[in-house]
Amino acid sequence: MKNEMKIEMELGLLLKAKGLKMATAESCTGGGIAARMTSVSGSSEYFVGGIVAYQNEVKEKLLGVNPQTIERWNVVSAQTVEEMAKGTQRALGTDCAVATSGIAGPTGGDEERPVGTIWIAAAYKDKVVTMNQQGDEGRAKNIERAIENALMLLKKLLNE
Repeated sequence: MKNEMKIEMELGLLLKAKGLKMATAESCTGGGIAARMTSVSGSSEYFVGGIVAYQNEVKEKLLGVNPQTIERWNVVSAQTVEEMAKGTQRALGTDCAVATSGIAGPTGGDEERPVGTIWIAAAYKDKVVTMNQQGDEGRAKNIERAIENALMLLKKLLNE
């Protein structure tokens, strides 16, 4: 087994050191990011909570995602996850947030957004960064990669 520290522990230490609170807005990862963050003892010091916004109605009502954003750009888009992340910061009163929306598979993809397409956003104060995860390695692996990428994206943003 590797001796390196897990990303959720590294991120937790960073959040604690900076005195920051974080939250999650998850669609295709279904609460997996929140589960990873809360697997660390003492995470209540920096982890506030998460919203699993699987259906568009939840993204719109709880997170404030504009229905026109979804209509124009699609629910699986940089624009949607940016609004999800910002909405989570507002709804849960946190310094930072991560958000995911994608097509984990094995069904649901199309030519423009094939299975394995997952958009991830990390927000810190007024700044939001996004990444587009591509490649289908099967549903479980696609979700696990997205969880890992979301945590790494936030860690990178906080270290800038």
